[in-house]
Amino acid sequence: MMEIKVKKLKENAKLPQRATEGSAGYDLFACMEESVIIKPHGIAKIPTGIAVAIEDKNMALFIYARSGLASKYGIAPANCVGVVDSDYRGEIMVPLINLGNEYYTVEPGQRIAQMILAPVFLPELVETDELPATGRGEGGFGSTGEK
Repeated sequence: MMEIKVKKLKENAKLPQRATEGSAGYDLFACMEESVIIKPHGIAKIPTGIAVAIEDKNMALFIYARSGLASKYGIAPANCVGVVDSDYRGEIMVPLINLGNEYYTVEPGQRIAQMILAPVFLPELVETDELPATGRGEGGFGSTGEK
């Protein structure tokens, strides 16, 4: 079985937890002494009080929004999806953005995001003067139509 070592950096930190047996992600919890208010369209960097060790360089942790916070309040990671590289050993911080029109209060111990472990592919990059042709070619946004 694969392991991720998790270190509590603060006494009041909570270890990530899966909400159900079928949950793909581990909930991350806010670790601070006082509530943090995020104004509409504002960003706040929320500490989790934990650090992790991913010992396989072909793996990374990805930090995603919690669907309830995003759909009900417009609260999501400011960088859309956070990446925790295998060689990072510092505290996991979650920059939350308030996309809503109301102030939002993050409470100590609140579930703020979820982390998912996934493989990363590290191919050798090869510079070239030409790329192989495809049917789409250089067609960009909207080039394949709406239906």
